[in-house]
Amino acid sequence: MTYMYTSRRSFLASAAAFAALGAQAQGASSAPIRMVVPFAAGGATDVLGRDLAKAMGATLGQPFVVENAGGGAGVPAVQKVTGAKADGGTLLFAASGNITAQPLLQKPRVDILTQLTPVGMIATAPHVLVVAAKMPFKTLAELVAYAKAHPGQLNFGSAGVGGLAHLGTALFARAAQVDIKHVPYRGAAAAMTDLISGQIHAMFGTMPSFTGMVQNGSLRVVGITAPSAAAPLKGIPLISNTVRGFGYKSWNAIFTPVGTPAPIIARLYAAMKQATVDPGVARRFEEQGVDIELADAAELTDMIRKETALWDKVIREANIHVN
Repeated sequence: MTYMYTSRRSFLASAAAFAALGAQAQGASSAPIRMVVPFAAGGATDVLGRDLAKAMGATLGQPFVVENAGGGAGVPAVQKVTGAKADGGTLLFAASGNITAQPLLQKPRVDILTQLTPVGMIATAPHVLVVAAKMPFKTLAELVAYAKAHPGQLNFGSAGVGGLAHLGTALFARAAQVDIKHVPYRGAAAAMTDLISGQIHAMFGTMPSFTGMVQNGSLRVVGITAPSAAAPLKGIPLISNTVRGFGYKSWNAIFTPVGTPAPIIARLYAAMKQATVDPGVARRFEEQGVDIELADAAELTDMIRKETALWDKVIREANIHVN
């Protein structure tokens, strides 16, 4: 089951865009639209981006070309889009960490909204907290109790410094009032290997990253960072039930270079919204543990500013730096 959020303003704007979509498509360019994905091929964001690109291309009558630009904490991918023409021909399909966290760790810091214009958000997904099956704690309460009884001895891994899983770890430590050690890796694969072996104790991440290891008994899910309607996430206890005030989720959204005309933004958002009614898209999003949740450009801009302020506070308090 998926759910959809949209305000009255968003609905009216989309309705107008839908009414004009056919006429716009008649006069639109037939040139391919390039969608840049700041992750390697085959990952969850890449899968979602390709499904979305296919559906949007069918609606707009323009082919989409997906370009993977993984690595560099998403910075190279962002630069590919910010350096492109502001004509709707180049899009960024980003995850929230690329937009609300990584720009804060660049030197100098970057206000991403001076470089990219939001088109809209299409999906959200919470993180889950997993532990190695061989660990003595079987519930989140037991994990917190262990951390308090063994200050500095509980290790949380992540795919790298400054990623959303790292910032989630710092947010968790603050909310639970525990002293835990962050162990960064160069990518999720190495972190996963050490997590399964017990060299690190726990890790935040999206459910698809852990599904195989959970199913074979190597890992245990002890909590989820936010509510979700996606079937793969049902029954997982909310971390906030044990650790008050804790919670966050990732999201996926489309961006264009700053200066893209408003009619193009509206046309792209209408096509994105149309994609959400495609049963195949909805099914594949759910399989990835993702909820379809729409937000228009104005709503997404507000979200970005609020989340950027949250992660800015976490980064400063935890003294997080990228070397």
